[in-house]
Amino acid sequence: MSMTSLIDVIFLLLLFFMLTSTFSKFSEIELSAAGGGAGASSDPRPLFVQLGAEELTLNGERLDLSGLVSALPHEAGAPVPLLISLRGGVTSQRLTDLLVALRPARGVAPTVLGDT
Repeated sequence: MSMTSLIDVIFLLLLFFMLTSTFSKFSEIELSAAGGGAGASSDPRPLFVQLGAEELTLNGERLDLSGLVSALPHEAGAPVPLLISLRGGVTSQRLTDLLVALRPARGVAPTVLGDT
């Protein structure tokens, strides 16, 4: 039995898997669960973001993804809650892009709202 054909098949399989696999860099996004409890009156008012497939609104004002961080408060102290509501047709990549864009914003605490 010749080993040449076996080596050819292994080489072709190796070549196939190398060409069909992707070498994307994946990054981590830190998510935290919303905590329950009684809200104090001194807590800052939360900000509300509606994320759509093409549009993004912050408290009812349309923004683009790059201008969102500059529109957020940059105050020291307790972070302001940022509630993120997803409209229909939003992909997980669009949500990931939003969360990555929010990384430099230190004055907010994002929470993604979901169905209960």
